Amino acid sequence: MYIKDYMTTELITISRNTSIAKASDLMDAHDINRLPVVEDGQLVGLVTREIVVKNSPSDATSLDRHELNYLLEKATVEDIMQKKVTTKHPETLLDEAAATMSNENIGVLVIVDENDSVAGIITDKDIFKAFIDISGYYSRGTSLVIELDEDRQGVIEEIGDSLVETGHNLTHMMVYHLDGAIRVVMHVESEVVTELTDSLTSKGYDVQTVLKR
Repeated sequence: MYIKDYMTTELITISRNTSIAKASDLMDAHDINRLPVVEDGQLVGLVTREIVVKNSPSDATSLDRHELNYLLEKATVEDIMQKKVTTKHPETLLDEAAATMSNENIGVLVIVDENDSVAGIITDKDIFKAFIDISGYYSRGTSLVIELDEDRQGVIEEIGDSLVETGHNLTHMMVYHLDGAIRVVMHVESEVVTELTDSLTSKGYDVQTVLKR
């Protein structure tokens, strides 16, 4: 799966001359937490709600409300924006996006096309949604967790044989290698999987969990 399958393309963007107050109002109005700063289609920075809050006078300030609003209207996002922004291309695989966000401890990637123009953003919430989709959590049917205590060739073929033998349609599958063992999480359309579990067991698989959705 690619970033382009889950990124948000309908973006609210601002220029470097946008006031901090205007940026804050835009985030409130559209219920978003991040605004790419764009000039001539090119990314020049990123403003987040956290950055705005961090750079706003605290309640303990001696400024009155009028003075505070005046300062926020005069100050621009160029003064506070994050200038070094991690970017990816739409065709980047989701696992690379997730690894980058985890390694850099960030919650968003700005997506740029082959011309380095802003094409969208992807957030940690989008990654969570992708994982849910891959697992088949919201699909009707049954999820099975099966394990084999040693790695060997032909595992997917054997599971496929069991599906064909019992007439089940596979909709989702994830395979994990754990210290030489294999764990497979799979989802089938049917709610009755007794024959399938028996077939898998006969091939040496331990069917640990059967969960109907």
